[in-house]
Amino acid sequence: MPNQPVNVLLTGVTGFLGQAVLERLLSSTDATITTVIRPKGSQTGRARLDRLLRKPVFASWRRAVGDAEAQRIFAERTAVIEGDLSTLERIDVPVDVVVHSASTVSFDAPIDEAFANNVGGPQALYGALSASGLDPHVIHVSTCYVGGIAKGLRPETSVDHDVDWRAELQAARVARAEAEAASRTPEMLQTFIDQATAGHGKEGPKTVARASEQARVNWITARMVELGRTRARSLGWTDVYTFSKAMGERVAEQEWAGKGHRLSIVRPSIIESALRHPVPGWIDGFKVADPLIMAYAKGHLPEFPGLPDSVLDVIPVDYVVNVVLALARLGHQGPEASDAGYYQVCSGASNPLPFHRMYGEVRTFFLQHPLQDDKGHPIVVPTWRFPANNAAERSLRFKERLSALGSRIGAALPSSPLTQRWTSTLNRMERGLGSLRNYVDLYQSYTRTEMLFDDQQTRALGAKLPAGTPEDETFDVRDIDWTHYWQDVHLPAMTSLAKVHARASSARKASRSKARPLESGTDVLAVFDLEGTVLPSSLLTQYLSIMRFIRPLGQFPSELVNLVGKTNVYLKAERRDRGEFVRAFSRRYAGTRVTDIERAVNGPWGEALMRSLRPGALARIEQHRAAGHRTVLVTGSLDLLAAPLAPLFDAVIASSMDVEDGRLTGYLATPPMVDEARAQWLKDYADKHGIDLTRSHGYGDSVADVSWLRLVGRPVAVNPDLPLYRVASRQYWPIEDWKRS
Repeated sequence: MPNQPVNVLLTGVTGFLGQAVLERLLSSTDATITTVIRPKGSQTGRARLDRLLRKPVFASWRRAVGDAEAQRIFAERTAVIEGDLSTLERIDVPVDVVVHSASTVSFDAPIDEAFANNVGGPQALYGALSASGLDPHVIHVSTCYVGGIAKGLRPETSVDHDVDWRAELQAARVARAEAEAASRTPEMLQTFIDQATAGHGKEGPKTVARASEQARVNWITARMVELGRTRARSLGWTDVYTFSKAMGERVAEQEWAGKGHRLSIVRPSIIESALRHPVPGWIDGFKVADPLIMAYAKGHLPEFPGLPDSVLDVIPVDYVVNVVLALARLGHQGPEASDAGYYQVCSGASNPLPFHRMYGEVRTFFLQHPLQDDKGHPIVVPTWRFPANNAAERSLRFKERLSALGSRIGAALPSSPLTQRWTSTLNRMERGLGSLRNYVDLYQSYTRTEMLFDDQQTRALGAKLPAGTPEDETFDVRDIDWTHYWQDVHLPAMTSLAKVHARASSARKASRSKARPLESGTDVLAVFDLEGTVLPSSLLTQYLSIMRFIRPLGQFPSELVNLVGKTNVYLKAERRDRGEFVRAFSRRYAGTRVTDIERAVNGPWGEALMRSLRPGALARIEQHRAAGHRTVLVTGSLDLLAAPLAPLFDAVIASSMDVEDGRLTGYLATPPMVDEARAQWLKDYADKHGIDLTRSHGYGDSVADVSWLRLVGRPVAVNPDLPLYRVASRQYWPIEDWKRS
């Protein structure tokens, strides 16, 4: 019988591999497991650990021992060191085995984040063990890909490089501060302001400011990601993940094995779902290869630049766990404590899976078990021909340029059902191309590799397992039947997971994109915009229509010519800021007698206005009033012109203009009630009247309405302009046509 670990320190327990290791230690040993977990939000580390017991990885064990017994064992045999691994200073519990599996596994993480977790974490861990006077056997989980960009057989030995991990860690730590400083130069800040103004200028200055700052933060993140990618490649690694994991290995070698301690480095290849334990197909979310597989299954990857004879090295998660368990039981295998042992848990050398065969297995499965599109039709997966990398890159760049051109054209078009369909098509194209670009950039290094990973020492470790070891605790990769694994285990698990995600996503989208039945309540507000929402008219058409009733007929042609001459001025003002446009256009009313407007409003013009109300608007107003909601009309138009609508609403909030000697001056009495001014008014109004905004409704037609529509729980885009249509589509807001009842 192997030696059983007594006190295990486990890092990364909330991750995919960490969960599986914890389950194995609880179900197959009597060890006490101490975990290092940082609090997250209001959740303590202990609470995060306890939540794991309800996850699928523990389901079989819970059934085997009973829920009550599982909870008792879990409480008695697990403990938590609260805090971040990178700040760990001492460990005040006995430890005879450490399983270090915590890491950032993203291929494109910001360089400071990757190094903080994958290099700074091990440095702090081994420092804390030494400072605490502990001498456990450390099992350091790494990756087969630490060897970087190479060809041929990659042995189970220390990686040959002379990169100074301390210098790289320090450089990664200061990189963010340098990027922060670079982002705050006047030139860069102006760039962010210009970008934000172009995209959000009509939503208001606060929105522009928030978008500008978000653009700055995004720029820093992108810079840190690019720095990680280019620094890794400059030193011979594929990405920041493999680079930082290689540096983490060197930390373990120097800071632990180099000081006379026992060290085993376990290098998995691409970890995927379990073959046998805890159940076939168990997986916790999509892993490395899965987004690529599911994108193909959904028809989003018509082609991919990979080498068909490249070996895609995949390993079931339970094989990795079993190697960790064997090392925990059998102990350090090196002749000397300072001789680190290396164990590559992989399939490439002993049971290779060429990329073309994996593709064939995936294609066969999804032809037999296709996913369905949004209309319920089966998706026919494409045929890959594995083009040369430069050909695929040229094709992708051409499509990206075509998509960008389409977006620029679409931005200049008026809103209509046709242009909305055009916009939706472009949005789907942009998302698809963005995903394809992401997949190509991240995965092609792994689908074009010419490396094979040796596993002689791992197989030698397996040979030391005692007779009678249960099959689900073995790890000889030669036992894996790849057709069985893909057709009967992994792909069915992926499909089930994808369907769960799709149902949840569809339910969320449906709940947000469909208008729900109105709930009764006196603390609910229904806010309506006027121009383009309740009425089909704009400020311009409203002005022309009223002038027909109050100006002599002979003056009307010259008025029209003057208006046309200033159209460009008004359009520029409208593009810059809705309030600027309202102010500029209001000047046209200068000198108009109030009595003339009132006579028209109370007469035929007012009657025509009421007849022009959109049928859908009238119906919705009546529904809200029947439900007991407070209805409010908010408009940048003059209060004089909105007066006929007052009987329909509990309140009408409109612009007023100064009057001198009975004539309008052309100057507003207060700033126009548009974009963020309307949002601020809405918050104040809700506070004063006890309104629950989360249950309230808002109806607008322009992107200038976004800032206040976001405040209500049930926003609706009504006959929206294209910018609002794009926002509403992304946010899954209901989009309604009120031109008809």
